[in-house]
Amino acid sequence: MRRFERKRAIFANKDALRESYQPDRIEERDEEIEAYMDALQPVIDGWEPNNIFLYGNTGVGKTAVTEYLMSLLQEDADDYEDIDLSVINLNCKPLSSSYQVAVELVNELRPDGAEISTTGYPQQTVFNKLYEELDKLGGTILLIFDEIDSIGERDELLYELPRARSKGDLTEAKVGIIGISNDFKFRDQLDPRVQDTLCERELQFPPYNAQELNNILSSRADIALRDGTYDDAVIRLCAALAAKDRGSARQALDLLLLAAEQAENADDETVTESHVEEARHVLERERVEEGIRQLTQHGHLTLLAVVSIAAEGDTPERSRAIYNRYLDICDGYGVDSLAQRSVHNHLSDLRMLGILTARENRSGSRGNFYSYELDVPLESALTALEDELDMQERFSDLRTVANLNGIR
Repeated sequence: MRRFERKRAIFANKDALRESYQPDRIEERDEEIEAYMDALQPVIDGWEPNNIFLYGNTGVGKTAVTEYLMSLLQEDADDYEDIDLSVINLNCKPLSSSYQVAVELVNELRPDGAEISTTGYPQQTVFNKLYEELDKLGGTILLIFDEIDSIGERDELLYELPRARSKGDLTEAKVGIIGISNDFKFRDQLDPRVQDTLCERELQFPPYNAQELNNILSSRADIALRDGTYDDAVIRLCAALAAKDRGSARQALDLLLLAAEQAENADDETVTESHVEEARHVLERERVEEGIRQLTQHGHLTLLAVVSIAAEGDTPERSRAIYNRYLDICDGYGVDSLAQRSVHNHLSDLRMLGILTARENRSGSRGNFYSYELDVPLESALTALEDELDMQERFSDLRTVANLNGIR
């Protein structure tokens, strides 16, 4: 007797809802694609490529559009004998400096067994090794740095690479950088010299609205789900929930995928709005849990400060008040506290993880300041924190306070 039975009641092609799926065309990004193609035009013309900077929230099509256009660009470049195009993709998420990025690129370009050590070299030596490998490859080279903001303040490579040809460090290779970031403020944090070279062409990818997400989901559902297993109301609900949250196509597709999985696992014949609501709660909890796992102890305590204020119904709240609550929490549990600037950095991290939202308040003579609030259900944050911090009594008290204030 089989322990695993094939299920094909709901899905026709489940992979069409996954992140790895490459559609024949990108929906609802015509303007961005046109601007992106204009920025890439020098490659086909045989000139030195532009440096291009893309930014926008997670799931709004930056990486998908880049992969789509790189495929088309390489295909068309093959028609020209004088164009030798290479595209190198690097996800910078696990990297935190120009040195680490340069080492990773050198090892990507070298054959197996010829890699260099990740430590022990002066930075300029690694840069020189990179220039040597790029010139060996030659032709036009596009370096795609996804999540480029992970490099942080140690961004020397982003200054040196675009200038390498003019300085004579590169003679055989024409290199262009494509930087992709979820952080709208990353550009402002760069050295002004880096801004001038890296951001020759800037493309912003705004969040999708509900109608755009509805169109994207409809086209994918036609491929992924069997006829008669869903209706327009399910698609509209997935699109509306994702649009209200972050405007992310990835989030909308994940909602539909999980809702359909739940319907199939329950042996239901159709996907319903109830399946979508259930999927939403699961994904919210997973998002919070994943984000919280990335935090340090003081990241947890910073979030606990926001959660405790939210339970009282007093958010959004200024960072100064959150810091004062954080100090009370540290004092109550015998933990040495951090400076206010460090806690502000933790608030920024929580915002990047999608756990908090921030509002900029412009108050004239008093200066500008940010107010923070939870961007996830209070109970999801409480449950995830409870798994990380041994403070059961406090969490019980917070749930009591939240219930009294009618907050979920």
